Amino acid sequence: MEIKDKIVVVTGAASGIGTALARRFAEAGAKCVVCADLNLAGAETVAAEIGGVAMGCNVGVEAEIAGLIDKVEAEIGPIDLFCSNAGILSIGGVEVPDAEWQRIWEINVMAHVWAARHLVPRMTARGGGYLLNTASAAGLLNQVGSAPYGVTKHAAVGLAEWLALTYGDQGIKVSVLCPQAVRSEMTRGHEEGVAAMDGMLEPEVVAEACLQTIAAETFLVLPHPEVLEYMRLKTADYDRWIGGMRKLNRRFSGKPA
Repeated sequence: MEIKDKIVVVTGAASGIGTALARRFAEAGAKCVVCADLNLAGAETVAAEIGGVAMGCNVGVEAEIAGLIDKVEAEIGPIDLFCSNAGILSIGGVEVPDAEWQRIWEINVMAHVWAARHLVPRMTARGGGYLLNTASAAGLLNQVGSAPYGVTKHAAVGLAEWLALTYGDQGIKVSVLCPQAVRSEMTRGHEEGVAAMDGMLEPEVVAEACLQTIAAETFLVLPHPEVLEYMRLKTADYDRWIGGMRKLNRRFSGKPA
C-alpha cells in the first residue's frame, strides 16, 4: 500500500512509536492522519504539528474503539490503514494481580480484536484495507521479567496471523510490528534491560521500517534484524533456546549467568 492520499488512524499517537508513525505517514502524503490517544492533549499536539486530526480513545474499552472508527468514517472518510499501536508493560510473573493481567490483556490484545471486529467488515465490503498491529519481539520470543507482557504479545502476534490468513483473500493486508527496545515512555527506566541488548532504537527508525513493510505488503516488521535469527534458533532447537533464555533470566535477575 502506498500511503499517499490514504486515511490513516494511529492509536497511542501522543508519544513514542505512535508519534513517529503519525509524523511519517503525514510526510508520506497521507490524506489525513488521525492521532488517537487516551492523552487527548498529547494527541492534539501531534495532530497540530502534522496537520492531522486528534481524537480521544481509551483502547481498553471496546465502545471507545468502535466510536473512534465510527467518528472517523462519518466525519473524514473510509479508513485505509488502522494502526493499533497503543500498549502497556507490566513487570512481574504469575504473581501479578488478576486485575493487572486483565488490564494488560485488554490493551495489548483485545484492542486489536475490537479494532478488527468493527473495521474489517467495513474494509472487506469496500474491497480491502490495511491493519498494522504493534506487538513486540516478545511476541515472537518472550520477555524476561514480565509474564503479562510476553503472554499478551504472543497473543497479539497470533491474532495478526489469524487475521492475515482468514481475510487475505478478501483484500485485508496485515502487518505486525515486532521490535525489541524502542525509546519511549514504556522503556523509560529500562534502558539497561534485556530488550535493549541489541540496541535501543529511536521511534523514527521503527516508523520508517513500518512504512517500508506496508509498501511491500509483507507481514513482519522487524526493525531489529537480529530477531529473525533468534526466531530461527528457537525453532531449530527449542530446548537449547530455552536454555539460552534461562541464562538471560539469571543475568537480568541479578544472578550469575
